[in-house]
Amino acid sequence: MQTPTIPLNPSSTFPPKSHHTQLELLPKLHLLPQSLFYRPPKMASIGGFGFGVRSQVVGEYVGKEGMNVGDDMVVLLHHIQYACKRIAALVASPFNSSLGKQNTLAGTDSGSGRDAPKPLDIVSNEIILSSLRSSGKVAVMASEEDDAPIWLTDDGPFVVVTDPLDGSRNIDASIPTGTIFGIYNRLVEVDHLPKEEKALLNSLQAGARLVASGYVLYSSATILCTSFGSGTHAFTLDHSTGDFILTHPSIKIPPRGQIYSVNDARYFDWPEGLRRYIDTVRQGKGRYPKKYSARYICSLVADLHRTLMYGGVAMNPRDHLRLVYEANPLSFLVEQAGGRGSDGKIRILSIQPVKLHQRLPLFLGSLEDMEELESYRDVQQKLSIYQEFKLLITRN
Repeated sequence: MQTPTIPLNPSSTFPPKSHHTQLELLPKLHLLPQSLFYRPPKMASIGGFGFGVRSQVVGEYVGKEGMNVGDDMVVLLHHIQYACKRIAALVASPFNSSLGKQNTLAGTDSGSGRDAPKPLDIVSNEIILSSLRSSGKVAVMASEEDDAPIWLTDDGPFVVVTDPLDGSRNIDASIPTGTIFGIYNRLVEVDHLPKEEKALLNSLQAGARLVASGYVLYSSATILCTSFGSGTHAFTLDHSTGDFILTHPSIKIPPRGQIYSVNDARYFDWPEGLRRYIDTVRQGKGRYPKKYSARYICSLVADLHRTLMYGGVAMNPRDHLRLVYEANPLSFLVEQAGGRGSDGKIRILSIQPVKLHQRLPLFLGSLEDMEELESYRDVQQKLSIYQEFKLLITRN
């Protein structure tokens, strides 16, 4: 039986009329079910796995009966949850292949330093934008998919930075993907400035000022991993109730693991220090006298999630990952779990961003593994003149 197509409701609040959108460039978007798009979320009810055991959902765990992060944060988190549930449905939908096979949208890369977005990235970005706007709690949203931050409301207490769909190039191979987000308090001291200027300054806060961050992993399970500055906690989506259920409270990354995660194909491009470190640990000749194994998914959220669970190091030694959207939020999570985030030399959260799409090497993992790695000093991969020229051409 042929699945009927459902046209998008033109009166829907998605996408917001006040924000420019690329959706009109996606001719097959009308094939997607309307359930993928924004509807005002309901506050989550207490759900469970049907075993007669009362389970904690996100709202209860972080609300007044739990961590008590404040009503505004609870409302914002509910809207982020809802957006990520819609993205999870989009990623798992048989219709996503129609979007994923389309070419990169023309005219969307303005040379700001961000990658040219794919159609699925743009749809995910619009879902998050619409949800944050509807929350009424966000003053500014800065996204990897936008050239500049978007000012949403003057009285929103929070600033959200996000990579809406990390690893989207892996969709066709059904490799895990994820959403990354960080939350800051709005800088009230710059409220008097013009919107564009204060939006940028709010988005360029150092990672040490984060009040919360998280990722949602879209894999065999949909997992929300988040921190509000007092530990790292993970919740798994229960599809029978639509609730994120607490499954991993107070995650503690092992002080040392036996796994390193990096693209080994780049071995001969690496600096001497990084090659020596990898050669040493995989032979079992490092500070930990057991041989390390390589596990590399090429999906940042998935590689980090495994590292949080089992320990070790996940890394990209190239000047490639975004400080604002990826490195800061994930380093915050890792530190709250007892690990370390570094650019190979210094703590990520201590770096002051100077550009919205600023890139840098990223090393995340177990504290003892990170200390050993950094002791080799020369671990950041430098681009050759040819690579820099090629990257410049690609970004422009």
